[in-house]
Amino acid sequence: MKKRLLFVGLVLLLILASGCAPEDDGEVDPEPVEDEDEAAAEEDIAGEEEEEVYQLSLAHFFPAGHPAEVDLVQGWAEELEQASGGRIEIISYPGETLLDADDIYSGVLAGTADIGLSAFFYTRGRFPVLEVFELPGIVYEDSYMASKIAWEGIKELDPEEVRDTELMFVLATGPGDLFTTEPVESLEDLQGMKIRAAGLSAETLPLLGAEPEAMPQPDAYEALHRGMVEGNLAPVEVLKGWRHAEVTDYLTRTPFLYNALFFVTMNQEKWNELPSDLQDIFLEVNERFHEKVAAGLWDAQNEEALEWAVEETGQQVIELSEAEQERWIEKVQPIQDDFIQEMEELGHDGEAILDTVMRLVEEYNR
Repeated sequence: MKKRLLFVGLVLLLILASGCAPEDDGEVDPEPVEDEDEAAAEEDIAGEEEEEVYQLSLAHFFPAGHPAEVDLVQGWAEELEQASGGRIEIISYPGETLLDADDIYSGVLAGTADIGLSAFFYTRGRFPVLEVFELPGIVYEDSYMASKIAWEGIKELDPEEVRDTELMFVLATGPGDLFTTEPVESLEDLQGMKIRAAGLSAETLPLLGAEPEAMPQPDAYEALHRGMVEGNLAPVEVLKGWRHAEVTDYLTRTPFLYNALFFVTMNQEKWNELPSDLQDIFLEVNERFHEKVAAGLWDAQNEEALEWAVEETGQQVIELSEAEQERWIEKVQPIQDDFIQEMEELGHDGEAILDTVMRLVEEYNR
C-alpha cells in the first residue's frame, strides 16, 4: 500500500514539474544582427562630427551697414558655409575694428587677420603693377566691367606683388566722380581746390590744378564737414554709403579720372592649412560669387546713391562737354607715360602691361 502511494506521489510531482517548465517550440532565437545601413549611417555621423570647422577672421574698413559688409562679406561667407556643410565659418570685423584700412594687407600677411578686404591704393607703391587698373585716361563702363577686366588681367599678368597671400578675387568701383562744395564746370573752377585723394589720384589732381589731400575714405566725411577739404574724388556710392551728400552740393562727372581696385585675400599659411577639398570649395565659390555679386557690387550702389542724393539732398549733377573732357584727359596723360617708365625701371614691360589692360577694356566695354 505504501509503495503504491509513493509511486502515485512521484507521478504527480513529475506532472507538476512538466507543467511549470517553459514551452519549447523547437526554434532557436537568432543572434541580434545590426542593420548594415544603420551602422554605415552611424559611421558617417561620427565622421562628420570629427571634421574640423575652420573659423577665419576677415578684416575690412567699410561700415557695418555698407553693402560691402552686408552683401559682399556676409553673402560670400554664407555661400562658403553652405558649400562646405558648415566647415568654413567667416567672422567679419567691419569698420576698422581689427585693422585700419591701410594696414589690412600687411595685417593679413602677418596673420593678424586670416582674410582682408581693402583697397590696393591705400598702400601706394606696394602694388606697382596693379596701378595699371587705376590709371587716369582709361574709361570703364561700370563697376562690373572694371572688376571683370581687373580679375582677368591679374590672372594673365600674375604679378609677383600679390603672390605672398592667396588672392580670392578682386573688385572695382568703376568710374568715379568729383564731389565738391562749389561747382566745378571747367578746369579753371578746379584750380587750387583741396580735394581728398588716395592712390594715383594724389598724382592726378595736381596735373589738373587741384591740391590733393591724401586720406582714407573713413576720414573724408569729417574733413569735408570741417572744411579741411573742398571735395572728394570717389565712386558715386559715397554720397549715400558714406553720407557725403550731406557735406557736398555738386557732382561733376569725371569717369576718365578714377577707378579703385579692391582685394579679398587670405593669409598664405592659413590657406595652406586648409584641406584640399575646402580649397576647392573656396575656388569654386569665389568664381561664382565674383560673377554674381562682387563684380557689380558698386553698380547698384551708385545708381541708388545718385538718385537719393539728387532727390533727398538736392545734389546738382554737372556734365562736362566733350571738348572740356578732352582738356582734362590731355592733362593727365603723363600719368600713363610715367607708369610705363616706372615699370621699365622695375624690370617689367610697361607697354605690354598697359596694352593688356587696354585690350581687355576694348573687349569687355562693348
